[in-house]
Amino acid sequence: MEKKPMLSVAQALQTLLQAVRPIQEIEQVSTLAANGRVLAQAQRSSLYAPPMDNTQMDGYAVRAADCESGCARLRVSQRIPAGVVGQTLEPGTAARIFTGAFIPAGADAVVMQEQCEVENFNDGQDQQTFVTIRHQVKPGEWIRRQGEDIQQGAEILPAGTRLRPQELGLAASVGLATLPVLRALRVAVFFTGDELTMPGEPLKPGSIYNSNRFLLTGLLQNLGCQITDYGIVPDNLAATRATLREAAQQHDLIITSGGVSVGEEDHIRPAVEAEGNINMWQIAVKPGKPLAFGEVRRVAQLDQVEQVNPIEMNQVANTAFFLGLPGNPVSSFVTFLLFVRPFILRMQGIQNITPISYLMRADFEWKKADKRNEFLRAKMNAEGGLTLFSNQSSGVLTSTVWGDGLIDLAAGQTVAHGDMVKFIPFNGLLY
Repeated sequence: MEKKPMLSVAQALQTLLQAVRPIQEIEQVSTLAANGRVLAQAQRSSLYAPPMDNTQMDGYAVRAADCESGCARLRVSQRIPAGVVGQTLEPGTAARIFTGAFIPAGADAVVMQEQCEVENFNDGQDQQTFVTIRHQVKPGEWIRRQGEDIQQGAEILPAGTRLRPQELGLAASVGLATLPVLRALRVAVFFTGDELTMPGEPLKPGSIYNSNRFLLTGLLQNLGCQITDYGIVPDNLAATRATLREAAQQHDLIITSGGVSVGEEDHIRPAVEAEGNINMWQIAVKPGKPLAFGEVRRVAQLDQVEQVNPIEMNQVANTAFFLGLPGNPVSSFVTFLLFVRPFILRMQGIQNITPISYLMRADFEWKKADKRNEFLRAKMNAEGGLTLFSNQSSGVLTSTVWGDGLIDLAAGQTVAHGDMVKFIPFNGLLY
C-alpha cells in the first residue's frame, strides 16, 4: 500500500476548522463572572458615555468669554465635586470643579488649578472666594464631551468577542450588569502511559511525572473551558475504549496525551477507530508529528450501531470530537498551540484565530533543515533579535519556560545570522 504524504500544518488546520460545530447554547451571566467567556450576541449602549460633558481636571469651570484678557478675576460661586450636578454658571463667576464632575450649564471651559490663584475674603458677614486666571481660555479646554467615548445606540461589543477585563469594564461603563455568553466548551482530558506518576507520589524505577496533565489543563483553563480530568488511563485497549465512551457522553471535545504513535503499547488510534473514526493522522510538523483528529460516538449501546461513513456519522449518532496529542511535553505544548487552540476558539464562535506574528532578526544559525515545518523555541534579546534555545528536543520542557515564543520555519528552511524569520510570541498563543 502506498504511504500517503503527511498533511502540512496549513492543511491540517484547514481540516480541523472545516469540521468545527460551534457551540449554540446561550446563557446569561453576571458581567463580573464573564471573564474569558465568548459573547453570544452583539451589545449596544443605551446611553452616552460620558453621559454629560465633564471635566478632565481639577480646576475651575468658566465662561471662556470672561477670560479673554488673559488675567481675569472671578468670584467662585459654587463648588461641584464628582457626583453633584451644579447650578447654571452666572456670567463673571467661576465654579470650583473636580475631575469627572459634570460641567454646569453656562460654562464652556475648564481652567486647571495650576493656572489659578485663589484669594479668600471675609467682610465680617460673609466669606467670598475669588480666583485669578492668568491664561487666555479657549472654549472646550479640558472638557470631555457627552458621548465622546460611546454614542447612544452604538454597538460596543460584537458577537463572538472573547471577553477580557477591558471588555467587561466597557460593558459595565454603559450599565450592563449581565451578558449573554455561549455555554462553556466541555472538554474531557486523559493521559495514557503506565510509566506516568503524579507529583507527590514516589517515583518508581522507569517512571516519570505526568507534566502534561498540568500543562494541558492549564492551557484549557486559559481558554475558558469546562474541564473533566479522567487522569491516567492504563495502557490497554479496553481501558482506553471505556474512557472514550464515558467521556463522549457529556463532552464536546476529548483530548488525550500519549499513545498516538504506532507502537504496540499505543492504543489510542485503535480505540478511537473502534468507538468512532479517525479523520486525520500525522502532520508534517516538528515537534509533534503524531497528532490525531477524529470523533467518538455518543450512543448507549455501541453494538446496535452499524458502521457508517465518517461523513454521515454525525447525522446518525451524536459525536464528541477527539484530538490526540503526542506524549512528549514540548510536542504536546506546540501542537496544542498550533491546532487545539484555534479549533477550540472556532468552536467557541471566535472568527479571528490567527495569532500575531512578527518578522524578526535571527541572531543564530540553523543549518539542519527538516522536511517538516519546524517550530523552534526562541527568546527576544536586548539587541532586538532572537536567541535560540540551545536544545530543541521535544522532551526539553525548560525551553518553553525560557522562551518568549516560536520561530516558524518552513519545510527545508535554513537560517543564517541576520536572516529575518517569522516569530509568534507566546503571549498571543496562550489565551
